Amino acid sequence: MTTGTETREFQAEVKQLLNIVIHSLYTDREIFLRELISNAADALEKLRYQKITTKEIADGDLPLEITLELDEDGHTLAITDTGIGMTRDELAENLGTIAHSGSKAFFQYLAEGDKKDVSLIGQFGVGFYAAFMVADEVTVFSRSYNPEAAGCIWTSDGTGSYTLGEAEGLKRGTKIVLRLKEDAHEFAKADVIKRIIKQYSSFVPFAILVNGEKVDTVQALWTKNKKEVTPEEYTEFYKYIANAYDEPLFKLHFSVDAPLAINALLFVPKDHFERLGFGRLEPGVNLYCRKVLIQQQSKEILPEWLRFIKGVVDSEELPLNISRETMQDSALLAKLRKVITGRFLKFLSEQASKDPEKYKEFWRNFSMFIKEGAATDFAYRNDLVKLMRFESSKAGEGELVALQNYVERMKEDQKHIYYINGPTREVIEASPYLEIFWKKEIEVLYTNEAVDDYILSQLGEFEGKKLVSVDQAELDLPEGETDTPDRETLSQEQFEKLAGWLKEVLGKKIVEVRESKRLEDNPAIVLNQDSFTSSMQRMMQMANKDLNSIGPKVLEINSSHPIVRNLNHLREENDPFARLAAEQIFDNALISSGLIVDPRAFVDRMYKIIERALK
Repeated sequence: MTTGTETREFQAEVKQLLNIVIHSLYTDREIFLRELISNAADALEKLRYQKITTKEIADGDLPLEITLELDEDGHTLAITDTGIGMTRDELAENLGTIAHSGSKAFFQYLAEGDKKDVSLIGQFGVGFYAAFMVADEVTVFSRSYNPEAAGCIWTSDGTGSYTLGEAEGLKRGTKIVLRLKEDAHEFAKADVIKRIIKQYSSFVPFAILVNGEKVDTVQALWTKNKKEVTPEEYTEFYKYIANAYDEPLFKLHFSVDAPLAINALLFVPKDHFERLGFGRLEPGVNLYCRKVLIQQQSKEILPEWLRFIKGVVDSEELPLNISRETMQDSALLAKLRKVITGRFLKFLSEQASKDPEKYKEFWRNFSMFIKEGAATDFAYRNDLVKLMRFESSKAGEGELVALQNYVERMKEDQKHIYYINGPTREVIEASPYLEIFWKKEIEVLYTNEAVDDYILSQLGEFEGKKLVSVDQAELDLPEGETDTPDRETLSQEQFEKLAGWLKEVLGKKIVEVRESKRLEDNPAIVLNQDSFTSSMQRMMQMANKDLNSIGPKVLEINSSHPIVRNLNHLREENDPFARLAAEQIFDNALISSGLIVDPRAFVDRMYKIIERALK
């Protein structure tokens, strides 16, 4: 029974807000249920607090739960909570006026052009109004926890006014009845409602019943002390949120109070499909506030290069119980992202030291993401470079080396960290660039991708040691004698004449010809004048489809090598074959550096050389 009913006009801003919400076309209308369940959970949380601080509570023996009653024939949906409830004045204030700055911000957002992103509705403190997206009429029955408060009823069709009156026979809490629109009758079906609850409200800490049947929810493990959670529980939780069938590789469960109150449970899978070329991963971390989903697969909470992480981040710093304006607070989001990212990178560093073999498995499958971050995100580059791993000339096959390991075992007089690029260890170790490093017993890191060289060149130095690719023209190698075989070599005059002739023959392909102090077993190598390594230039060749986009090189020749001495002899005799041999030596040197040469000219020249050799 209702008494003392009166009709009131909505505040002007509410009228405009409801007009936009009701008459705009939204694709994600089911968000309304998340909002109503979230409001119900907030009401129950408030009552739980009141039970601690207040002696007398109306209907104190009622269980704390949320119930949904669906009537498919009558096309209605009712959601009831046994929470704190509202008085008549609170109903008028909370549902008839825009009292919060977040609600005003949402109205401004919708008013600015053709904005239709309904997923934002819960971020501005206007979640209740989402009910009008699916309902022609909404009726609210509520009774406050105060034993002396009367029950009350609020009704509106979402147009210009609402009615407010007293209702007898109500128990503590709030019941919201939605008379569904013709195109929203599906929301009176139990299977639809259960699916929405599992998607958005799986971790609500109160029982949820649909037509008397309890909906299975998952325990919010991230809110528990990690000492209380078993490995089996972690695995089952991971399988649930990641839609996975195996165990995770790594797990990070932590809570912090400063600078933000955060509970997080993050997982690294054992593998991912992106490295197999099957598309790009979507972010895998969901953002919650007090166990209520705010953003699924949030793009805000972690940098894109950490998209492989699965898990949950829950922050009570998001003021979502009263005013859902948090997601508009870019400063708060940036702080949240910084805390989570920093903590995860620290965790990876700890795992790399604690269990190198397990970290090696991680690096094998997920190094592409660490490299992506190091190449694109300056804020975290230094931390990410420390997580990078390389093979090296002083490490066994399959053994991985960090930059820190390299620095710790450098020679005393060594000033630089050296690295070389190649597709495999076998190819790298056959490279002429390593000759001098083998002799001087200087460690060289092996990089396998152009992005490795890009990252190291951008980093510039590590712990005060300059990072240098061994294909650079200027190398500052430690002093020390090396055993050099006693071989016949060109005189200084012969070398200078040969160098001048080579510059004439090769033209713009080279800027300088030097006598090599690095080579013994190979006749020539090409060197780069700057930090743009051969592997990076090869990527440019492939991207531009231009074999000539490598720029001029420094050519170093081994004047004691038989090929070089014979070339000089042909030059002295003005043999036309000398030019052909010089071009082939240069192209061979380019190939040794990993660069691509014109195959047509290369093959044609080789046939001419073979033809001469067979005569």
